[in-house]
Amino acid sequence: MKTLGIAPLLRGLTFDGEKGDIVVSCETIENPELSCSLDELETKFTKGVRSVLVEGAGAFQLGEDYDDAVNGTSNARKVTGRAGVINNKVCVVTGGAQGFGEGIVRALIAQGALVFIADMNVDGAKGLADELNKEAGRTVAFGVAVNVTDEESVLKMVGEVVDTAGGIDLFVSNAGVLKAGSVKEMSLKDFEFVTDVNYVGFFLCTKHVAPVMEAMNKPSGKYFTDIICISSKSALEGSNKNGAYAGSKFGSVGLVQSFAKELVTDNTKVNTVCPGNFFDGPLWSDPDRGLFVQYLTTGKVPGAETVEDVKRFYEAQVPMNRGCDGEDVTKAILYSVEQKYETGQAIPVTGGQVMLN
Repeated sequence: MKTLGIAPLLRGLTFDGEKGDIVVSCETIENPELSCSLDELETKFTKGVRSVLVEGAGAFQLGEDYDDAVNGTSNARKVTGRAGVINNKVCVVTGGAQGFGEGIVRALIAQGALVFIADMNVDGAKGLADELNKEAGRTVAFGVAVNVTDEESVLKMVGEVVDTAGGIDLFVSNAGVLKAGSVKEMSLKDFEFVTDVNYVGFFLCTKHVAPVMEAMNKPSGKYFTDIICISSKSALEGSNKNGAYAGSKFGSVGLVQSFAKELVTDNTKVNTVCPGNFFDGPLWSDPDRGLFVQYLTTGKVPGAETVEDVKRFYEAQVPMNRGCDGEDVTKAILYSVEQKYETGQAIPVTGGQVMLN
């Protein structure tokens, strides 16, 4: 099925001033409300149509949310104003099965979004989606596999999202890795690993997500979409014995600004959120590979003898005396989506630890 272009177009044709319908692809539909050729689609389609058969390309079910589209019902949650910034919008979060990503996924779903949890840990992503769907009593999440450093994997992920929901309103490029170490000692392999995930991965995701968003905007020219890179406070200032990570994050800010200038013509806004440290997540607290252990081993914290010494050292550097969490980051994401007059920005969420000047 040629859904990568048709389904986003249908979302654009159903645009209500804020978002389009969820569009679910299927092989065929008996007695569709509209049957037409691809060339006729834009002229024959009218808002309110719930099923479409495009000759030679496939069939599509439409609804305000996923369950309404599949079942032909009209039970979607209806919220307007600030509370409805992402309600019934399609969101993708890479690295969403754990850590910051999981926190973002949960917070987006609490705001009414349909979220695709994209992760190399596909079992974890699907397990989390099952848990969230059960809690909600409706379909609010899907797990999907992706390796952001592999272009074919990224393209497959985007195709799966489009087949399932019709397009992407918000793409959160959250997948990231960190390997600490002195520039005098770090291997090229480790340096390239960090750069490939944090920098190249963001490029690959944007490359394949942007055309989908462009297609959604085409019918009205007023359909705003968002790509948001979850960077780090290390994108705003250097980090001792952490050059690979900081360099990749600084680079991602350059990509954000450049992509923002280019994609603004499609009404796609590109911004980055630069969080402080998520001390309670696996990146920091994993007992074997977490940053607390890495920093203790590399001697990054002078005088530290235990992991707790390292943790207290970093907590003391935050004026608000705590680490960042997924809810903090999601509030910045929601601001970026709601604010239509801002793109190419790096938004710090650091508890006052790093301030822009």
